[in-house]
Amino acid sequence: MRDFIKQTALSVGFDACGIAKTTALEEDAAFLKQWLAEGKHGEMHYLVRNFEKRTDPRELVPGCKSVVVVLMNYSPAEKQNPSAPKIARYAYSEIDYHTVIKAKLTELEQKIYDVYGPDIVCANQQHTFVDSAPVLERRWAERAGLGWIGKHTQLIHPGLGSYCFIGVLMLNVEMEYDVPIRPACGNCTRCMDACPTNAIRNGTIDARKCISYLTIENKNEIPAEFHTQLSGCALGCDICAEACPWNKKWAKPHEHIELSPVTELLEWNREAWLQLTEAGFNQTFKKSAIKRAGYNKLKENIKLAIVSPKV
Repeated sequence: MRDFIKQTALSVGFDACGIAKTTALEEDAAFLKQWLAEGKHGEMHYLVRNFEKRTDPRELVPGCKSVVVVLMNYSPAEKQNPSAPKIARYAYSEIDYHTVIKAKLTELEQKIYDVYGPDIVCANQQHTFVDSAPVLERRWAERAGLGWIGKHTQLIHPGLGSYCFIGVLMLNVEMEYDVPIRPACGNCTRCMDACPTNAIRNGTIDARKCISYLTIENKNEIPAEFHTQLSGCALGCDICAEACPWNKKWAKPHEHIELSPVTELLEWNREAWLQLTEAGFNQTFKKSAIKRAGYNKLKENIKLAIVSPKV
């Protein structure tokens, strides 16, 4: 069953798949509790809710025995106009990655269902997840042998790097499981050294200082102390990932037609972004993950990004 699921995941378009035994993540629960108590989650109050479900899938999906984790490479071959405010790689595609991965997870689930029957599926409840539910996706990817969580807190796959989306499918059947691999960051601190705001320290991240958080999740004005540290970023940030030797060695352009980039995002120069209207925003990014940020937030970020020194 494990081999069938992994092979099928590749056949529907994922780049890697691993499977882990469901269990409570006790160490993560203790860490998360302390991290939240220190306020490092900023305004992401949803992280406080559903704490038990977040650290034990059996609380989220009763009957869950196995966590199937899939990866999808999103590293683009194309680059933005050099004068443009920077958009993180994950948001390049014309179609929101949530939509793409959910469709593939549904296809994977159907193929498993067709071969092994309905009893292994956690029916009548949500059991497929893509970055939008109380699931510690990176930890489960690590448990499923797909890589390790690097010092920049992102999953590093030894053959793909860290530019990967993570999807999760929970099943109510036990099977043979994959074995976690040993972390291989060693003494390297390049990701921490590269972060303009010193948000990354000792394997954890202070979201309140993170450029990705400041330009996306933070709904208030970006504090003045960070205005000169945005490094040209208007939506998200890839700076720590770009510094990672594993990405320099292994990250390669994806081959997923579903993740084809928004043409305008690549072509627009600084002036085009500055002149972007709300109507133009809604039309250009109507299916894109960029739309989630909202027009007003993006425009504010652009004004700050174009005057901040680029890294």
